[in-house]
Amino acid sequence: MEKLKKLYEGKAKKIYSTEDDDKIVVEYKDDATAFDGQKKGQITEKGKFNAEISTIFFELLEEHGIPTHLIKQLNEVDVLVKKLEIIPVEVVMRNIAAGSLAERLGLEEGTELDQPVLEFYYKDDDLGDPMINEYHIQTEELAKEEELEVIKELAFEINEVLVEFLTDKDIDLVDFKLEFGVDVTDGKIYLGDEISPDTCRFWDSKTKKKLDKDRFRRDLGEVENAYQEILKRLKS
Repeated sequence: MEKLKKLYEGKAKKIYSTEDDDKIVVEYKDDATAFDGQKKGQITEKGKFNAEISTIFFELLEEHGIPTHLIKQLNEVDVLVKKLEIIPVEVVMRNIAAGSLAERLGLEEGTELDQPVLEFYYKDDDLGDPMINEYHIQTEELAKEEELEVIKELAFEINEVLVEFLTDKDIDLVDFKLEFGVDVTDGKIYLGDEISPDTCRFWDSKTKKKLDKDRFRRDLGEVENAYQEILKRLKS
């Protein structure tokens, strides 16, 4: 399957059309951004790492009955996926207090939450992806009520599968972002975007060393090594 016209280029990926209207190619980039694009840089081979890491996670979720947009990985950085109409609501699942949640609630980073916390954010770069709730989603008609119920159910199922899988790899799944979309052919909701160190916080279960994009955000160094370490553990 060849990629044809470039349809879109974002911070971390390029999207291309194919000869099939219902399929697109996602090309993962080495570019890295943080703080709504205020910090920019490159992480060596990030595109290659994220393409394979995301493919591993999507294949795992498919095995557990979670519908994803994945069709197959084409090469090191290109992945063939179903074309989705992305719902403009980012879904964040949190298991351990970190980042903005720790700041908002005055919690010490690393505090384990009694139960997973689900948050919604309006997917709009110009507005800085503000946090919203279900009333905002309904008022702005960002998603139908029945779609939102499916998304919430899938988000908790995904969290359960990933936490169990990563625990065996000595990785804490601190929090992560999900995006969902509606398939242009069958009208069903699928998990889209990616699951990678760009969109998740991964900590080593024993040392609590950060193994994700926070190493880039916070200038912690060893950024490439963190991405490589995640891939290594997922494949072990």
